[in-house]
Amino acid sequence: MTGATRGIGHAIAIRFAKEGCNVAFCGRTRNDKMVAVEQELLALGVKAKGYAADVADFASAQALVKEVLADFGNVDILINNAGITDDAAVKRMTEEQFDHVVGTNLKSVFCMTKAVQPAMWKQGHGSIVNIGSVVGIAGNYNQANYAASKAGIIGFSKSCAKEFAARNIRVNVVAPGFVQTEMTADIPKELMDTWCSRIPMKRPGTPDEVANCCVFLASDMSSYITSVVLPMCGGMEDA
Repeated sequence: MTGATRGIGHAIAIRFAKEGCNVAFCGRTRNDKMVAVEQELLALGVKAKGYAADVADFASAQALVKEVLADFGNVDILINNAGITDDAAVKRMTEEQFDHVVGTNLKSVFCMTKAVQPAMWKQGHGSIVNIGSVVGIAGNYNQANYAASKAGIIGFSKSCAKEFAARNIRVNVVAPGFVQTEMTADIPKELMDTWCSRIPMKRPGTPDEVANCCVFLASDMSSYITSVVLPMCGGMEDA
């Protein structure tokens, strides 16, 4: 999986390990955080390894998957979670801001899907779960680049689902809404309360709740589900 060293990605990695899955994950560099996550996963009794890779770079993604296949033998599940934000109103957004966000969030999904597809095709099964966002469904102020990248993930996933279905490879999207992570910990309580008041369930989601959705879509519990976008947003309008 991509983007597993913090927040939602970390919760997903831990959840899959608790289900008995071996976990290969990556980040841009092999740093102390990656090693700590690796050790945390190994302590759960599964095989785990962190890799340094730029998954938005085609050659890097290809090399990563080649290395993972050599170490693990096969890839049954791909979770595409790598993502960034760089917010600005369109009138102030630079070309670099747009390219960086779309390049990281959307191109990484293409690169990793392209890299694992031959192995999944050969084995005749696989599940790809892409982490989208309700922002990719409804849009959001000052996030046109992020919304475009996440909307692109939805279109890409639905197309791949149709192309890959004949080989029992399923492709689905989890679209979280407002999720409380380390990144939101410093948000003032007044602002948090305002945001939560707009959510019918009156609270943010948790990384573990996103992870549960991923387990469902990756497992045989959803064996006849593909091309689905699953909003995990507490009933937010337009999701």
